[in-house]
Amino acid sequence: MPDPSAGVLARLDLRGRRPGLRELRTALPRAEFDVEAALGAVRPIVEDVRARGAAALQEAAVRFDGVAPPSIRVPAEVVQQAADSLDPAVRAALEESIRRARIVHDDQRRTDTTTRVADGGTVTERWVPVDRVGLYVPGGRAVYPSSVVMNVVPAQAAGVPSLAVASPPQRDHGGWPHPTILAACALLGVDEVYAVGGAQAVAAFAFGFEEGEHVCEPVSLVTGPGNIYVTAAKRLLKGLIGIDSEAGPTEIAVLADASADAEHVASDLVSQAEHDPLAAAVLVTDSPALAEQVEAALVARVAATKHTERVAEALAGRQSAIVLVDDLEVGLDVVNAYAAEHLEIQTVDAAAVAARVRNAGAVFVGTWAPVSLGDYCAGSNHVLPTGGCACHSSGLSVQSFLRGIHVVEYDEAALREVGGHVVTLARAEDLPAHGEAVLARVPDVEPGA
Repeated sequence: MPDPSAGVLARLDLRGRRPGLRELRTALPRAEFDVEAALGAVRPIVEDVRARGAAALQEAAVRFDGVAPPSIRVPAEVVQQAADSLDPAVRAALEESIRRARIVHDDQRRTDTTTRVADGGTVTERWVPVDRVGLYVPGGRAVYPSSVVMNVVPAQAAGVPSLAVASPPQRDHGGWPHPTILAACALLGVDEVYAVGGAQAVAAFAFGFEEGEHVCEPVSLVTGPGNIYVTAAKRLLKGLIGIDSEAGPTEIAVLADASADAEHVASDLVSQAEHDPLAAAVLVTDSPALAEQVEAALVARVAATKHTERVAEALAGRQSAIVLVDDLEVGLDVVNAYAAEHLEIQTVDAAAVAARVRNAGAVFVGTWAPVSLGDYCAGSNHVLPTGGCACHSSGLSVQSFLRGIHVVEYDEAALREVGGHVVTLARAEDLPAHGEAVLARVPDVEPGA
């Protein structure tokens, strides 16, 4: 386990050996994030929304957000007013973020592929967007208009015909979601917006509800990050709806050697630690000197940053550490085992090192690509797998909103050619009626032929 007495960040010293994957997964720091424990609290909220709809949503808003929204559906004029009142500099930054995200995500759109298996027999993989999605934008310690961009742009690029955004009501803004979030919706052309947060938002999307003359239709898919209760609701309702992921606290890992700038590394660790006291910040390095320099830089930066207490708690937590290794080979083992949401490579020949990374939500290469660039304006998506899930899952993309449908077309000759094999395999599996469905069409085929 990391040594918590080492300084701002605990130390995990792996020098002198090359641990295997099993040991690394046990030893590396992780935030405690018990979704199962949250299910008990979430289940009655979800059931109440299913049973009572808008009334339950209003009561949940008072209970959890401290304010009842004037209506769950945010009127179109309120959304537009937020855009009209937006600070011009923020508007310009959001528009540039949208522009760059569209460039990247438009290039992700898959094309249908038809494969000729035999004369008269083809299989086409057709990519079809989901019918309707619910996009969740959190609104707790910070305001996340960037998450509106990251959720909406790939859904639109995929061709999703119906999408809605939900974000918690705010006491300081008349019970509506934060105006910057509403403004981002307006800039993206989204006019179906709901003032609802937490587990109840996921339930509202899953079941739908009526409010006066307005009907919120159920969705097929819910995406977007949130707290542990949002994640628990996603787990509970998965199957009724699709989900993007079970997002946990944010993570940054930095793989660095002696060539790295300690101030850059420290600033990047602080930038992610300010999200949440559970945020993880991990430095993996083969340079003890750099580790010391980063520690010194962190002392000054933590004291000077706006959210000092939050950052200090995140860096001191069991989820954050400096991991010392003998060389970059072991460093790559460590970061591939850790599978960070965000991974920075700050080494000599960073591009070559980055090319050897197998597990990460997103990789930021070299001195001039901090994680915060990806959070806002790189063009990449910042809704990424956490908690080591990057070893098997991807971040949000156009593919998240598409389904592959196989379309099978065979003519009589093509079925006759392969029909005997179908009958043989059906009988081998003791499912003779499967074979009989072929024989009803081409009764003269010989099994095994």
